[in-house]
Formats: sequence, C-alpha cells, structure tokens
Amino acid sequence: MYREFELKKSEIDTVAKAILELLPHGGILLLKGDLASGKTTLVRHIAAVLGIKKEAVSSPTFSVMNAYRSDFFHYDIYQKGFNGILENGLFEHLQQAGYHFIEWADEELEAMLKRYALPYAIVEISVVPNKRVYKVYNA
Repeated sequence: MYREFELKKSEIDTVAKAILELLPHGGILLLKGDLASGKTTLVRHIAAVLGIKKEAVSSPTFSVMNAYRSDFFHYDIYQKGFNGILENGLFEHLQQAGYHFIEWADEELEAMLKRYALPYAIVEISVVPNKRVYKVYNA
C-alpha cells in the first residue's frame, strides 16, 4: 500500500488515522525525515487518536525509547543509530505486540527487520512551504 498526503500542520490527524488503518493491531513504523520535519509531532497525534494525551509524548532522543502504555513505544536512534537499539536490548523489544514508532530509522535497521521477517511500514516526511508531505507505505 502507498498513500501520499500533502497537508497543513493542522491537518495531521488525517495521516495519523491513515497510519492506524495501515497498522490496526500495532506494528513497526519507521519515521524518516529531516530535523524538525514533524516526526515526533506525528507520533503525538497517533497517540492522541489511541487515547494517549499528546502532552505525554516527547522525543526519546536521549533515552532512546519511551513507553507510554504497555503497547505504545517510541524510539529515537538519531544519536546512537541502529547500534543503540542493539546495545540497549531493544531489538527483541520490537517483537512485542503493540505499536513501535522509530525515528531516524536507517538501512541497518531495515535490513535486520527483513532478516528476521518483522513486518514494518515507513513514513517519509518532507517539508514544503506551509505544508508537510507524508509518504506512507508498506516495506
């Protein structure tokens, strides 16, 4: 499946709901985009659709992973890369049921997900004047 959205920031719930349709029972979502493109903001809106307060969701830049419920996990591997997931024992965590949102996913992580046959989807976020473009697809 492939869907593309070009939205104003205020319309982000549209893409949040589309992602949850793609992953109705959880799964792994790789978030790609430049710095300040809106990766964490998107995770906040997905959380809100699932009943988690947006204000509770923050970037896990320094902690590598934040858990907001027993089925909602948010990772940021910008600083440590894929090795950060391995060093912190989080790769096995990705096999748990629930939603796993990974910011700054790289090719090494994708290769490992494929190697272990863990299904995932990707969101690529681009910034255009006054809007964001979200490309959502299954890997």
